[in-house]
Amino acid sequence: MDKIISKGQLIFGIAIAAYGIEGLICAHRGLSVGGVPWFPESVFLGYLTGVALLAAGISIIVNIQARITSIVLGSLFLFYVLFSELPQVVAMPKSVGIRTVFFEALAMCASAWTLAATLRTESSPRQWVRVLDKLIESGPYLFGFSLVVFGIDHFLVLALIASLVPAWMHLGMFWAYFTGAAFVAAGISLIIKRMDQWGGFLLGLMFLLWFLLLHSPRVVAAFRSHDPNAPDEWSSAFIALAMCGGSWICGWYAR
Repeated sequence: MDKIISKGQLIFGIAIAAYGIEGLICAHRGLSVGGVPWFPESVFLGYLTGVALLAAGISIIVNIQARITSIVLGSLFLFYVLFSELPQVVAMPKSVGIRTVFFEALAMCASAWTLAATLRTESSPRQWVRVLDKLIESGPYLFGFSLVVFGIDHFLVLALIASLVPAWMHLGMFWAYFTGAAFVAAGISLIIKRMDQWGGFLLGLMFLLWFLLLHSPRVVAAFRSHDPNAPDEWSSAFIALAMCGGSWICGWYAR
C-alpha cells in the first residue's frame, strides 16, 4: 500500500499540470470554465491562470520547490473558495451543484496543503513559520470534511449519480449508494484519524477507477463529437485524478 499512496504527489501534480494545459487551450479558444479549475473569460487572466497551474504542476511532479508551491497553490484555491464560491453558496445554499464546486475547490486546497505537510523541512523557531505549519496541518481535516459533504450530497441526488454509471456496470443505484457511503466513511476516517491510511488508499483507488472507467470515455466522446461542453468534461476528469492524488497524499500523511 505504501508504494501506491507514495504516488499521490505525482498524480496530483499531473492533474494540476493538466488544469494548466486546459487553461491555455481555453484561453486560446476564448472559452471559460466555471468551477474547478477556474478559467476566467478574460484572455489575459486565462493565459495567466493556465501558465501558473502548469508551472505549479511541473514543480510538484519534479519535486523542485514543491513545498512552497503547494502552500501557495493551496492558498490560491482557498482565496477562490472564499471570494468566488462562498458568496454563491450563501445566495443559494440548497444548490447541490454550487456546493459541490465549493467543496471541490476546498478539497484542492486541502490536498495541496497536506502535500506541503508531508514535505516539511526542519522546523524554524520563527513564529510565522509555526503558524504556517499549523495552517497546512489542517489539510487532512478540510479534505475529510469535504468528503463527508460529497457523500451527503450524493444521497440527495441518487438518481443523477446512478445515471452516470456506465451501462455495462449495471446496478447504477447500488453504486450511487456505495460511493456516497464511501465518501462519508473515508471523510470521517481522516477527521478522527482512525484507519485514515486505509481510508485514503481506498478512496484514491475509487477515484482512479472513476477517472479510467467513467470520465476518460466521456472526454474521448466529447472530443470526437466536438462537443462545446468538452472543457467541462476535461475538468471533471482532472478533478477525479486530482482527488485520487489528494486521497493518497492524505494516506501518506497518515503513516
